[in-house]
Parts: sequence; structure tokens; C-alpha cells
Amino acid sequence: MKIERFEDIIAWQLAKELTVSIYSLFEKSNDYGFRDQIQRASISIMNNIAEGFERKTNNEFKQFLYIAKGSCGEVRSMLIIAKDLNKMSMEHYNELFNKAEIISRMLSNFIKTL
Repeated sequence: MKIERFEDIIAWQLAKELTVSIYSLFEKSNDYGFRDQIQRASISIMNNIAEGFERKTNNEFKQFLYIAKGSCGEVRSMLIIAKDLNKMSMEHYNELFNKAEIISRMLSNFIKTL
């Protein structure tokens, strides 16, 4: 199957789901620095996938996928802190952390294919 739009990329679709979940979970948090950072990191994943795809060259796309992968690591790191500081339930933590790990693996595989 040929990917014709960035919206067709499964890693982008999962990153969008992750972003929506993180925005919803932390939208009422009074820890503005934490909230803003995890929200920015999550949206960076999906936006870098989209921007890289739209560049239309494999080398540029690959570079943006590396950036998205880095943002994915940042999200996982912040989820660990959120869990340790009791800012989220273990259920939410497990769900979001697992999704972030899946996205990271998909990005690694995508990078290898390019």
C-alpha cells in the first residue's frame, strides 16, 4: 500500500490519539509548566511526521522522523514523572506509555525502510 497522505501513516494516527489523550488528561492541571511541556512534546510527534512527509524527500522525511522519535522519548519520560508524582492513574500511565512505545518502534522501523 502506497502512502499518499501523512494522515495514512499509522504512526501519525497513533500519535494523534496519544496527543488527544494527553491534552484531555492534563487540560485542567494547574502545573502549567508540566502540562505545557508534555502537550508540546506529544503534538511534536505527529507534527514532525506530517512535516517530514510533506517535504517529499526521504532524507528530509527521515530527519523529521528522528525528531518525532525524540519527542516520543520525551513524552515517555514525562509520563514516568507524572506517574511518580501521582498526576495520573496507573491505568492511564500504562495505556499512554505503551502507545508511546509502539509509536517509537514504528518510527524506528519507518526510518530503517527509508
